[in-house]
Amino acid sequence: MLALRLARGARPAVQLRRFLVAVASAGTGFLLLCALGFAMGHPHDSSAAVLRLAWCLAPLAATVHFAVAVARTDPATRPRSGLSAIGLGPGRLMLLAAISTAVSCTLGSVVALLCVLHLRGDLSGLPFDGEASELLAGNQPLPLAATLTLLALVPLAASLASALALRPREGRPSGAGTTRGTGTRAAATEVGGSDGSDGDAHPDAPGPPVEPHPAPRPTPTGLPWGVAVLAAGLAVETYASRSGPASGPALPGSLAGGSVGVLLGWALTTLGLAMAGPALTHLSGRLLQAVRPGALRLLAGRILMEEAGRIGRPLGVVCAVASGAYAMATLHADARPEVGPLTVLGVLLVAGCAVGTLLTAAVEAKHARADTTAALLGLGAPATLLRGAAALRAGALLAVLGPLTWAIAGLAAVPLAD
Repeated sequence: MLALRLARGARPAVQLRRFLVAVASAGTGFLLLCALGFAMGHPHDSSAAVLRLAWCLAPLAATVHFAVAVARTDPATRPRSGLSAIGLGPGRLMLLAAISTAVSCTLGSVVALLCVLHLRGDLSGLPFDGEASELLAGNQPLPLAATLTLLALVPLAASLASALALRPREGRPSGAGTTRGTGTRAAATEVGGSDGSDGDAHPDAPGPPVEPHPAPRPTPTGLPWGVAVLAAGLAVETYASRSGPASGPALPGSLAGGSVGVLLGWALTTLGLAMAGPALTHLSGRLLQAVRPGALRLLAGRILMEEAGRIGRPLGVVCAVASGAYAMATLHADARPEVGPLTVLGVLLVAGCAVGTLLTAAVEAKHARADTTAALLGLGAPATLLRGAAALRAGALLAVLGPLTWAIAGLAAVPLAD
């Protein structure tokens, strides 16, 4: 009940993010039920049914990733001293976040079930002249156990992942203000000459309490592992494409025309880019500060280095999606593939959840450096400095990750074209 009250009293932006999670859950649940309908209508083609179900893992993973990002930015899950006094410590807040995520995803699963029942003709007349009913095996009753199991996958996976992401960790400070924006606050000190205080003030005059400066965050070390996993994904994709179509069933929608190994290769490529994303973002921040940086480059580089762990992984996933889209566009530049509506829905879900996760991580990063932004404005920094730093960060990330995405897309398209 408390989780529902907190959800109802949230701001419109928070409600919009929860609504988008419900929409993503509805789309993924619909794809899962469509895979069930295909298996019911083709009982002798078990390999194709299993492949369609495996193809749904990509939208499922993207939806869970997006739900975790939304749960991390939910204001109701942030620790507060007043809430701890009434028994709502970090553990209870983690439970509330998991419940809120489960409620949003369950709502989406219910919408998916209603859509499938409507297309099958179980609720009213048959839409689309009954074509959707044949796809969903409308002449057979839906198995209750299998339907509920598939619909419960997204809520259970998303709530469990949110609980793991927000679980209390030993050594984490209870307040968010003591460790917020450490690196960028140091940049503000170098830019303004002080840390939020006037340099001409009397030494005996009372001033604001000085926050302790904990050690800077360590440099991300996932680049070697990310490169190794990325290389393994490209190798698996190359081997699967050269083995010929007889080695396995084709992917749905004629996207690649290869075997299941192509899908596995793409999954490994995405994982490798996600692992290498924080290190690449940190590297972009270091490059911005190279060769005698000024105030603008110093501030932009410090912010990128501070936020590398928060936005690096979503950036890597977006790069993987972009490289896959570019590779498919290159392969089918001359011939238009026969792509069905379910394939379009799956691609839109994966791409939309990847971009939504990145934007949500950017919102979380903006909230995390709110104290630093207020300190810069208090020092008299113009708003154009902050906007220029944001544009410089975007340009640096595009300059580093753009060519890398293009190169990976080219390497992925070569074996498929052969």
